Amino acid sequence: MKRIIVITALCLFALLSAGWVLRLAAKQQTRKINTTPAPPLRVEPAKESDATGKTVAAAKAFLATLDAAARARVSFAFNSDQKSKWSNLPVGIYNNRNGLRWGDLSAAQREATMKLLATALSKQGLQKVKEIMEGDETLRPPDSGRGGGTGGPIFGRDEYYLAFLGAPSLREPWMIQFGGHHLAINLTIVGKSNVMTPSLPAAQPTTYKLNGETVRPLGRENDKSFALVNSLDASQQKQAILPYQVSDLVLGPGEDGKTIQPEGIKASALNAAQQNMLLDLAHEWVGILNDEAASAKMAEIKANLPETWFAWSGPTTQGSAAYFRIQGPTLLIEYAPQRLRGGGLDLNHLHTIYRDPTNDYGARLVKR
Repeated sequence: MKRIIVITALCLFALLSAGWVLRLAAKQQTRKINTTPAPPLRVEPAKESDATGKTVAAAKAFLATLDAAARARVSFAFNSDQKSKWSNLPVGIYNNRNGLRWGDLSAAQREATMKLLATALSKQGLQKVKEIMEGDETLRPPDSGRGGGTGGPIFGRDEYYLAFLGAPSLREPWMIQFGGHHLAINLTIVGKSNVMTPSLPAAQPTTYKLNGETVRPLGRENDKSFALVNSLDASQQKQAILPYQVSDLVLGPGEDGKTIQPEGIKASALNAAQQNMLLDLAHEWVGILNDEAASAKMAEIKANLPETWFAWSGPTTQGSAAYFRIQGPTLLIEYAPQRLRGGGLDLNHLHTIYRDPTNDYGARLVKR
């Protein structure tokens, strides 16, 4: 009789556990929801002296280095389907990138590209882009030429592409796309407004040596996130840490037009120091953009701070592999170590995403 009771209890426990797991799985599967269309934003005219004006001038200077055939390859209509053709995957696996390949540019054209990126992005943002590209160079097999084997992925700094959607303008909408493996910069410019969502900065390897120096392209993001989660007391951590593992981006490439239900702890439940840490962490993504536009976006995020959430999945010990998310009314940031083939998460392979579900690709600025 006792044996029957024990077996029955074990069966009930297994069923309850399975139900709990299924509920968590269902919760993960249903978190994505379509975004609600947001009202249009007023477009403020740009001037030649502001960030937009300087970026327009740098873009035109780059275009002036090209012949007619190259200008045709780099230029697309603003509303073309090229807009959503971006990926974190390397060439050889993802082959739909258009535009001009870094490795095919002359020295003068590369210099003009870097001047454009230096104008459109911040000093810190440009450095991050360079570090991601140099990290990819470490993945390229020695003496491999262009590629990592027949039919396989192709790595290296040469495999990054530049494209324009629309003509550089102080008034009309246009875009700069720059990216490749582990990098997608989508910068929409409408008048004075510069919108860098959706964009995907990532890293593999996360640490490498260059000219004798240790480089960590996403090192500050990692360090600041662990500092924040470990500043939380037990009660706050109980709210912030999700009861299931997240092992990839929820709203990565191909997930345009969607959002997820907020989870974790609200910023209103954080003290002033913790709120500042959260803002500083968000700035690692927002601050990739030029200082003028980044300051405007940070002011918007700070105004929405009471409705902003911080969620964590995984261990809280520095040096561990953990996922986190920052989500507000006009902000979504995800940070996700990738899965190892044998299971577990890879500390040396990180993906992140930066979105504004209400205004990706400047949707609210181009809405008339």
